[in-house]
Amino acid sequence: MDQHDAMMVFHGLVDNNGMRCAWKEDNMTVRAPRHPGHAKACFYIDLTRPPDTMFSGLSAFPLTPLSETALDEAAFIRLIQRLVAAGVDSICALGSTGSYAYLTRAERARIARLAVEHAGPVPVMVGVGALRTREVLDLVHDAQLAGVQGVLLAPVSYQPLRSEEVYGLYEAVSGALSVPLCVYDNPRTTHFEFSDELHGRIAQLPHVASIKIPPVSADLDVARQRVAHLRAGIPAHVSIGISGDASAACGLLAGCEAWYSVIGGLFPEVALAITRAALGGDAQLALHHSGQLAPLWALYAQYGSVRVVAGAAEILGLAPAGCLPLPLQPLPPGVQRHLETVLADLALR
Repeated sequence: MDQHDAMMVFHGLVDNNGMRCAWKEDNMTVRAPRHPGHAKACFYIDLTRPPDTMFSGLSAFPLTPLSETALDEAAFIRLIQRLVAAGVDSICALGSTGSYAYLTRAERARIARLAVEHAGPVPVMVGVGALRTREVLDLVHDAQLAGVQGVLLAPVSYQPLRSEEVYGLYEAVSGALSVPLCVYDNPRTTHFEFSDELHGRIAQLPHVASIKIPPVSADLDVARQRVAHLRAGIPAHVSIGISGDASAACGLLAGCEAWYSVIGGLFPEVALAITRAALGGDAQLALHHSGQLAPLWALYAQYGSVRVVAGAAEILGLAPAGCLPLPLQPLPPGVQRHLETVLADLALR
């Protein structure tokens, strides 16, 4: 199917005061991004898939292979095509695994375009986090021009943020969007702790469609209480997605609708098996599949998931050696050899 058979393309003008144009198409209002200084807006709205379907099931987060001088576009395209072939529910380029914080605006715009171009019918979300709200709005503009179906936003900052400052960030970004937004709650990297009350306020903003929460307890009853408490304070249309691969099975069994997955970006089949089992109510099978991956989870805990999946991508020939941005270093040689054994034992390829 040609892209234009599945999507409508809208063009409009945005004046230098940031005023937005709007169109009516099949009872749907489409607005151009509110962004001063950009004279023309062009973006795609996918009419073949309801917006909420990209915030349920397995959302795969691929690497962005690169060197210090260039993006490895061919390797990135191979990763996207691998995910499409596996049938993932959505793709998130430029997540933490995609090294978004290390890339220039131009590099991020290019990756967004490549992801959309090669994802076919699979909806694409991209990360738009940055230090300044102005930079985030630039990235939102670029993402929408690329034709993404959603954006992922973490409250990135150097100075510690207050709750009102985080709310102000999401308020500004939601007003500039014509696609859904996923709130990225990642205290390990942002050092900001969302309260459920703040989540509830942000979830009322326009275009907010999902919340990506940190890992939940391995105790399923505790995990259910955590998810239920958050669910009680947010609108029904806002989905809850789990991150932290080792806790994904528990998160899905506890009531999360989506898994925002690191391993799914490289080994989508095994991540899909966990997701389908958990969302289908087969707790024993979901936990079994996840338990088999314990050697990988142990490496995650010691070296960080991005280094582990980068090492695995190198072993599989899907990315070159040294594909992470400096100062990030690859796994030590002995650990890389151990990872190769783990992948062989788990038949991951």
